[in-house]
Amino acid sequence: MPLGPPRAASSEHLLRELTPQVLASMVRRYRDFAAAEDAVQEALLAAALQWPEQGIPENPRGWLIHVASRRIVDQVRAEAARRHREALVVSLVPLDEQIALAADQDDPAAARDDSLELLFLCCHPALSEASAIALTLRAVGGLTTAEIAKAFLVPETTMAQRISRAKELVRRSETPLSPLTREEFVRRLDAVTHVLYLIFNEGYVVSGGPELVRSDLSSEGLRLTRMLLELVPDETEVAGLLALMLLTDARRAARTSAQGELVPLDEQDRSLWDRDAIQEGVALLTVTLERGTVGPYQVQAAIAALHDEAQSAEATDWPQILALYELLERMTDNPMVSLNLAIAAAMVHGPRAGLERLDALEADARVAGHHRLEAVRAHLLERAGEPERASQCFARAAQGTASSAERDYLLMRAARLRQ
Repeated sequence: MPLGPPRAASSEHLLRELTPQVLASMVRRYRDFAAAEDAVQEALLAAALQWPEQGIPENPRGWLIHVASRRIVDQVRAEAARRHREALVVSLVPLDEQIALAADQDDPAAARDDSLELLFLCCHPALSEASAIALTLRAVGGLTTAEIAKAFLVPETTMAQRISRAKELVRRSETPLSPLTREEFVRRLDAVTHVLYLIFNEGYVVSGGPELVRSDLSSEGLRLTRMLLELVPDETEVAGLLALMLLTDARRAARTSAQGELVPLDEQDRSLWDRDAIQEGVALLTVTLERGTVGPYQVQAAIAALHDEAQSAEATDWPQILALYELLERMTDNPMVSLNLAIAAAMVHGPRAGLERLDALEADARVAGHHRLEAVRAHLLERAGEPERASQCFARAAQGTASSAERDYLLMRAARLRQ
């Protein structure tokens, strides 16, 4: 295959971008997720070694597919020889595919991008939420098992087993990358966007461990959502999700102090906010809202935009935010939405109004006793002039979080009120 001029600096980014496309093509062709992933990893290693020296091929995707296909064929042949079952080669790798291994390079019609199908496969309804996230990060995001394990605070062996089980469950459930019907597409799109939202959120608000922010995870959630929107540009909720991520991530640099401590929204230095990301998010949201039907991600993005466009905490349009949270609560059955609605109600009608809403939330088993409920109650009690009760709630909230950075912030607030 002819090679273009050397571009060592761009090869790593290119390989990351091509990985889901190549893996999807291999899974579709050979119907074996694990074998396809192993072959693609070998092809990526070969590219990482050869491209910086020899230059990036004119068709890097076709090059990777060719090398990965050759690895699978070699593996099948070796196994067939060892077991004396040449029929295995015929059954697993049809003759026409053996002859046309590099078809993706020469035939434009064969250069199909299966990234969307791979993303939907990783969010298979048979998988648990945790397994879908792990498999998506591994197969589509290109993160290593060790990186995923570190992000979710589990041993690498545990994460490897989780991913392996997910692959096997997908393999048993259906033919990999079989064409999705429109009904199946719509049914799975909700799962796909939810998984991407969870990936981003885990990076932006880390649920456990010493770090407050995992920018690698939030950035990966952004990248994958951009990819999904490119593949389904007419899906308004995908656009709404990307806008929400952009508008939220724009505040990342101001969320922590120089010492790594949590800085709440109303105390953040807004000059540190990423104005380019805010502008992009607002523009995307504006276009999306003009299309008609509004979904939960678009409403959340609208709330984020109101925060981001306010020149100061005091200038925030809390009545509009309250109205949007009331709309969002009607659209979703999510106690965390109700929790944020209580905050908005307190900002508009006073802390007692917010506290009354929190008392009503105590009847919801999904959120009763949650550390975020206690933290919000503490903030509202402080605003209501009850420092002693607020300090007790901050301390209880600190006991309930697995994030050491968040725990330190809550304990600091509790101690300050006791002085």
